[in-house]
Amino acid sequence: MREIVLDTETTGLDPKSHRIVELACIELVNHLPTGAKLHKLINPEMDIPAESAAIHGITNAKVKDAPVFAEIAAEFLEFVGDSKLVIHNAEFDVGFLNGELVRLGFPKIPIARAIDTVHMARKKFPGAPASLDALCKRFGVDNAHRTLHGALLDADLLAQVYLELIGGR
Repeated sequence: MREIVLDTETTGLDPKSHRIVELACIELVNHLPTGAKLHKLINPEMDIPAESAAIHGITNAKVKDAPVFAEIAAEFLEFVGDSKLVIHNAEFDVGFLNGELVRLGFPKIPIARAIDTVHMARKKFPGAPASLDALCKRFGVDNAHRTLHGALLDADLLAQVYLELIGGR
């Protein structure tokens, strides 16, 4: 069984007016990482607001020479194939991915393809915090090196948290 743990970083919160600046995908087969990854910095074709850069550390200078989403879309779609997508707060990331894909004439990714780990955590631990940091702490996943959000780092942490949410190693 193949699943893709996915995370994005963006220029803001609204997929209608903001864009993706970083995309990371980690392949799981039978719930275990295979080592196959897709990681891209993306030129959003707009300025990255300072408040967004403060969250993920990605600045206009860092993505100045990065490919635009149109240049990586086919590679992304090929990498994820028809696999389930494991995403923390799936509506956010899928909304941004669909914004990018629709702009390019690709079909949307159905939200039903996503396994939302926020929903899983809230169902499993009602009333408890469901942030990625809180889940790392709950499950003993070392995230001490996470000082900023980053798509690849967060996808790696999420892969470990997801294993714990589905029953542990």
